[in-house]
Amino acid sequence: MKTSFKQYLSRSLFPRDTETSTVLEKVLSVVILFAVVLTVLDTEPNFQKQYDGWVKPIEFFIFLIFSAEYVLRLTLCGSLQKYEGLTGKIKYILSPMAITDLFAILPNILVIMVDDLMFLRLFRLFRMFRVVKLIRTNKPLMLFAESIQSSWPQLSASMVVTLFLLFLSAILLYFVEGSAQPEAFGSIPRAMWWAMATLTTVGYGDVYPITVMGKICAGIIALISIGVVALPAGIIAANFSDKLKN
Repeated sequence: MKTSFKQYLSRSLFPRDTETSTVLEKVLSVVILFAVVLTVLDTEPNFQKQYDGWVKPIEFFIFLIFSAEYVLRLTLCGSLQKYEGLTGKIKYILSPMAITDLFAILPNILVIMVDDLMFLRLFRLFRMFRVVKLIRTNKPLMLFAESIQSSWPQLSASMVVTLFLLFLSAILLYFVEGSAQPEAFGSIPRAMWWAMATLTTVGYGDVYPITVMGKICAGIIALISIGVVALPAGIIAANFSDKLKN
């Protein structure tokens, strides 16, 4: 493999933030997007009946592209300092993105080996891992993923606060509403369904307080839930903004 061509492949498969996208990188992005759309459409029975004869050869062609990409990434990962040598290759194979690449091609291999319908459907769902591949080929998505990763300590703290409020809300409604609506609030686990729907601002409306005290407590919890939802979004948005500036 010529050095210049090898460098081009390395730059396409492992792009740096400061580099412009190569033609190969853009082509891979289009193929991944097409593969995701095809996987989604293939779950529709009418689409399967009408276009099954076309889908299988296209799927096989996509499988070949993704397999070649996986092999090339495995071969060229040593161009990055952190993946140099045998230890580096093992580290790359076990990295989240490499596992995602493997899961994107694995279903096509396993479908040939397994006849069980339930397993076939499960393997088809594994193809949705191709969606994750879009993150690598799209720099804004990559920045967003990095923002979530760097926000993890703050998000963990936010999650603990949310769980605490979830239990506290369920306990509170159990005490003030349990006797009036034992079916919905007769135990803390039952009350937790309402607390979860309220704290996430989903508000299904299938369960709601009817007592005066229950309504007052529910109103306070609903106001608190606005902050609970906004907190993780604000943390990620702040980190994403910092990364864009940098």
